[in-house]
Amino acid sequence: MLENLQSINVFAPTISEIVINILVSLLCSFFITFIYRISYKGPGYSDSFVNSIIFLSLITSLVIMVIGNNLARAFGLVGAMSIIRFRTAIKETLDIVYIFFGLAIGMAAGVGYHRLAIVGSLFIGTILFLFSKTNLFTLRKEQYLLQFSFFLDEKKTGECISVLENFCSRFDIINIKTTEETSLAEYSYYVSFKKKSSANRFVEELRNVSGVKNINLFFDEEKV
Repeated sequence: MLENLQSINVFAPTISEIVINILVSLLCSFFITFIYRISYKGPGYSDSFVNSIIFLSLITSLVIMVIGNNLARAFGLVGAMSIIRFRTAIKETLDIVYIFFGLAIGMAAGVGYHRLAIVGSLFIGTILFLFSKTNLFTLRKEQYLLQFSFFLDEKKTGECISVLENFCSRFDIINIKTTEETSLAEYSYYVSFKKKSSANRFVEELRNVSGVKNINLFFDEEKV
């Protein structure tokens, strides 16, 4: 039975087929990385990750051609790949989607399903792009977490609200923390800016309000 498994190798591509498969994988992976570049919103954009998607797709198509229909090679590849450990932390959950996207396109191109690879890249890539631009299932759209503290005073509170109204299209208070020993209060808001580029000016204006201290502005779990 072992001999039968080793002899199964119906999939034997020619040189022209090999070149075409790799070229299709390359073009599709270029399109995937293009969608990734224009739709990425997370912190710490990595060029090496983008390049890895291209190489991952190419290598996957090559591996699929090596395996062909030979089950023994497939089992051997599983054993060989089990010794590899990936220790790079994935910052964005959506990055995993692009990794599997590149793998799937490489597999399709490797077995010669060129139309599947091209149409799949165009269709899924377009969906990913539209989802990134419309934020259809995003609970909070472009919201920042604002934290600051100042001494309780009606006049000062009015000045802070005035700054918020000038720069923010929406601001919702989520927490007020006070201490019995001092009149210093810590405020937390969810804020949405009228213009993203005005975040630095907003912080400067709020800092100029008398008594305001310890201003922190967070977005995507990173301080601005």
